[in-house]
Amino acid sequence: MPRVLLLMTTTTYRASAFLEGARALGVPVVVGSDQAQALAALHPEGHLTLDFGDERGATREIVAFAGRTPLDAVIAADDDGAILAAAAADALVLAHAPDAAVRAARSKLATREAFARAGLPTPRFQRFSIADDPEEVARSLAYPCVLKPLFLAASRGVVRANDEAELVSAFRRVAALLRRPGLAAEGGEEARSLLIEGYIPGIEVAVEGLVTAGRVRVLALFDKPDPLEGPFFEETIYVTPSRLPAARREAIAATVQRAIDSLGLSHGPIHAELRLDDRGVWPLEIAPRSIGGLCSRALRFGGGVSLEELILRHALGMGTEGLEREPSAAGVMMIPIPRAGILRAVGGIQEARGVPGIEDLRVTIPVGQEVVPLPEGNRYLGFLFARAESPERVESALRDAHRRLTFEIASPPPVAAAGRATEGALE
Repeated sequence: MPRVLLLMTTTTYRASAFLEGARALGVPVVVGSDQAQALAALHPEGHLTLDFGDERGATREIVAFAGRTPLDAVIAADDDGAILAAAAADALVLAHAPDAAVRAARSKLATREAFARAGLPTPRFQRFSIADDPEEVARSLAYPCVLKPLFLAASRGVVRANDEAELVSAFRRVAALLRRPGLAAEGGEEARSLLIEGYIPGIEVAVEGLVTAGRVRVLALFDKPDPLEGPFFEETIYVTPSRLPAARREAIAATVQRAIDSLGLSHGPIHAELRLDDRGVWPLEIAPRSIGGLCSRALRFGGGVSLEELILRHALGMGTEGLEREPSAAGVMMIPIPRAGILRAVGGIQEARGVPGIEDLRVTIPVGQEVVPLPEGNRYLGFLFARAESPERVESALRDAHRRLTFEIASPPPVAAAGRATEGALE
């Protein structure tokens, strides 16, 4: 019986989906987490507590564990475990993207450098220390431009600046975020720098794929119908199938393949973000993991197989070629946080769920908790899911349901207002 090590932090949204996928396959799962599980002592062969910040030490622990309890695959549920999963798979000689490729994909700077070397459309970019004088930096740049932390995901810390004054303000804001003790420790050397690159206009799309022997299979191409023009880049609606012309879709798939080649990602799930304008297709990033948050619930394959089950099948060499995305249009809305504060109440839930085409609504921040919008925050209020006969109807259902929701957010207390972000994994 094959056995999978699933790496996930306690903040992941993805645990239940992967565990349900494993149950559907009848595959035992070892949960590798950053905190001890309550029942781990009763089932030690099913749990492994790891320090995700100590990759070498955690890899040694995984190898030792595999000596007692053989493993056939190592999968990261989210970004947090991606590098550790690659390192452990390398050490155990299991199918996975190479450790070096995953590290490059997780770094926005290394990714930009790889894309540029491969001749892919790439904006001008430059790395700066967060200790640099922002006014001097501002005088050296062309505008508009975008500031990005090197290691954060889900648009956290990403800010557009249109002139020198906006650059100075954004630089100080992103630098302050990266100096927070938790993020400084998480990012290490990369937390002491930020990337500034030219702004790419145009529409944005996302690609969900599986890579086998270096070749990508596109599982879904998502349109993002809301403009992502800044100053912050909070994603909202994803809809598939794409409404773009066939030639554009083919160009996107070809660009994703070239981007994967440039990074050396040879095996496993990928989530790609790209921009399109009249000059072509611009790859933004290739994440070496599947789509984040609860967004995978928008995807179903061959008879109701989930994306997580598909990933498990692929990792275990079970074969996935006959499992295609179900033909109906589908979509998800990541419900944005309108302002910082304390979530006091959520209204209109039943009305939103009653909109034709809406399949589900999940509010993922409990009432009473602090909510922090981008660029400091890293969670959404929740997720809306829709399914219909066309992408247009899916988008309309998501917008209609969102209009029916109300969120009462009280002003945060002074300490909270200084900007504590609640942890959680996103797209």
